[in-house]
Amino acid sequence: MKPADVDTFFARLAAGNPEPKSELAYHNPYTLLVAVVLSAQATDVGVNRATAALFREVDTPAAMVGLGEEGLKRHIKTIGLFNTKAKNVIALSEMLLRDHGGIVPAERKALEALPGVGRKTANVVLNVAFGQPTIAVDTHIFRVGNRTGLARGKTPEEVERKLLRVVPARWRQHAHHWLILHGRYVCKARKPDCPACPVSDLCAYKAKTTA
Repeated sequence: MKPADVDTFFARLAAGNPEPKSELAYHNPYTLLVAVVLSAQATDVGVNRATAALFREVDTPAAMVGLGEEGLKRHIKTIGLFNTKAKNVIALSEMLLRDHGGIVPAERKALEALPGVGRKTANVVLNVAFGQPTIAVDTHIFRVGNRTGLARGKTPEEVERKLLRVVPARWRQHAHHWLILHGRYVCKARKPDCPACPVSDLCAYKAKTTA
């Protein structure tokens, strides 16, 4: 995709949603971190359903440690991989208390050192909680990047590198959310809604749907 087309691509997505927000429910950087960890291989809707009561009771690392692993499991048992996720959330909460005074760090290296936190999770927290222009490549962004020709790559990391290179600076802060929402609601996996797509004329996808 040509640089001018990339700029137009994001200008159109921005026109439809000037201030995009995460669809995960959270109260502060800590609950955001927990929600993102829980969202791996799960839907935001499912995570929000499970954390609604949890976050009313727990919104700090100390409170989470006090709740304990078994207590956390009771809240998140509807989420896939809940046993492993509960173990990681308790462990990262203990690490935040021990190494960071109970505060979620705003540095990638420190975030990725936390149990259950990979590059994608760190990118989401850095972007949403701390306003850094990171791009977390999930399945939606990976699909949109490859399908449209915006940023093709064989791995999420490759797509991320290309997006950071091609997305104009003025769009980078919200690019993550625009692409996720576009992939979730328009450029869907099984049948993209090309007739409703605001950037279909810029897209390299050959098998566009007509209805």
